[in-house]
Amino acid sequence: MAWNEIFRCDICGKEKSEESEDWWLSWTERLAPLPGEPEQPLLKITRWHTFLSHDASVRHLCGQRCAQTLMDRWMTAKIDR
Repeated sequence: MAWNEIFRCDICGKEKSEESEDWWLSWTERLAPLPGEPEQPLLKITRWHTFLSHDASVRHLCGQRCAQTLMDRWMTAKIDR
């Protein structure tokens, strides 16, 4: 039995192909700069990694434009804060 995965960009909906090279992953974390201070939200972006792509909290991004769109939305709308 063959296993077929389909990933889509969470910004534009483009489907990832086997030949796709410029895909990225993104997720948010929280960090307290100093003990006792309020946590700060972090947006993390990294190159595609198949193992990380399966995490439910990870966003799939098809390239620079969609990564920048996600960052802009996160900064202005406070996504996942």
